[in-house]
Amino acid sequence: MQALSCAAGAHPALPRRLWACGAPPPGATPSFSLPRRLVSARFTKLQALSCAPPAQLARPFVPEVEAAADSLHSEFRAVDNLVAHNTTRVLRAFQNARVGSHHFGGSTGYGHDEGAGREALDKVFAEIVGAESAIVRSQFFSGTHAITCALFAFLRPGDELLAVAGAPYDTLEEVIGIRNPFGNGSLRDFGVEYRQVHLAEDGSLDWDALSGSLRPQTKCALIQRSCGYSWRRSLSVAEIERAIRMIKMQNPDCLVMVDNCYGEFVETVEPPSVGADLIAGSLIKNPGGTIAPCGGYVAGRKRWVEAAAARLSAPGLGIDCGSTPGGVMRAFFQGLFLAPQMVGEAVKGSLLIAEVMSSRGFKVQPAPRVPRHDTVQAVQLGDRERLLAFCEAVQRSGPVGSFIKPVAGSTAGYASEVIFAHGTFIDGSTSELSCDGPLRDPFAVFCQGGTHWTQWALVLGEVLNSI
Repeated sequence: MQALSCAAGAHPALPRRLWACGAPPPGATPSFSLPRRLVSARFTKLQALSCAPPAQLARPFVPEVEAAADSLHSEFRAVDNLVAHNTTRVLRAFQNARVGSHHFGGSTGYGHDEGAGREALDKVFAEIVGAESAIVRSQFFSGTHAITCALFAFLRPGDELLAVAGAPYDTLEEVIGIRNPFGNGSLRDFGVEYRQVHLAEDGSLDWDALSGSLRPQTKCALIQRSCGYSWRRSLSVAEIERAIRMIKMQNPDCLVMVDNCYGEFVETVEPPSVGADLIAGSLIKNPGGTIAPCGGYVAGRKRWVEAAAARLSAPGLGIDCGSTPGGVMRAFFQGLFLAPQMVGEAVKGSLLIAEVMSSRGFKVQPAPRVPRHDTVQAVQLGDRERLLAFCEAVQRSGPVGSFIKPVAGSTAGYASEVIFAHGTFIDGSTSELSCDGPLRDPFAVFCQGGTHWTQWALVLGEVLNSI
């Protein structure tokens, strides 16, 4: 009542029903139906109460974080413009597919009686990323699983896989056969050879090396868009386009697969729009909008999407099978619609982390205030104790499991000990807010996600007190 009534007294142009402080403006006709003396008596005490100045809200952020947030106004506004652009293209895709509530019904068993939601979701996703086709499924249980299906769609015995952005993410090492190469069904176990183009000294793609790296037997070039656990810049879509052109010039038959994890909606276009044959990723990262409870996707050229689907299920079953519960199907649609907004908040959070931690003298990647190409912000902490303390502070600041102390240990798919902090509603949902890092030199922590940038602002206060 206080804010409403004081505003009405200060602004005579407001509707008459909002007058509460004193007499109506000069020249205006009172709207009270009671006699004026009764109105004045009724409002005498109310005026004294309701026109007092409002109490000052306590400042929620530590001064260092508040100063950094204030300094990022123009960068945050640029992110808002990106969100508006990407929301527009997502909305258009939903409308073009004529998405309706009947698409949220889901299915059971084989999924043959599914109410066209699966088809509509694939169509929406394909349009958003600029692909011929897409398969978006709950049966992909991680980004690594989706990427693996895409790689096995391309590669056959005697082929070569070439990683053009240095070493791949840790969880792909056993898929490829870099670690434990034989007996577990890795690509190397099936007779697929592997090479990689090392990064340049500054952490960027080595364009000179890439220009002469392809061989006749190089069947697939793998481009990892995000940094993974490497201390390097993530790749822009423009850099991916340049790499694809260079690859196709050397070997037009070489297929390009982009690991798109953490990159969705950070720019205005996706890799299929610039020539990638397939992309793959996880729905509990960017495109799930913190709503999708599980799942992943493969998108790109129709022929190869269907081949990846055959790897996910079985040859001959195609893409028209596999049940998805109704609640999950609705969450996929809703999460995809919210994804540009959630990604925008994660990007703002990464900008804030870089600004605050660099001011404390820590190396950060990407650097403060530079354009972002994924939602990951890395901070080089320098020793094991600081890495553990950082992750413990993040865990304490989460809404779920804040009482749990994260412990470093061996995790399936990872070569080193890794520590994870994610007080999230969906297990492992890095899009909500999380950080993790391998316990190896240079002891960098990799931060991602955040449903709103203020969440990271609050977390950073706890981090600064801990390290």
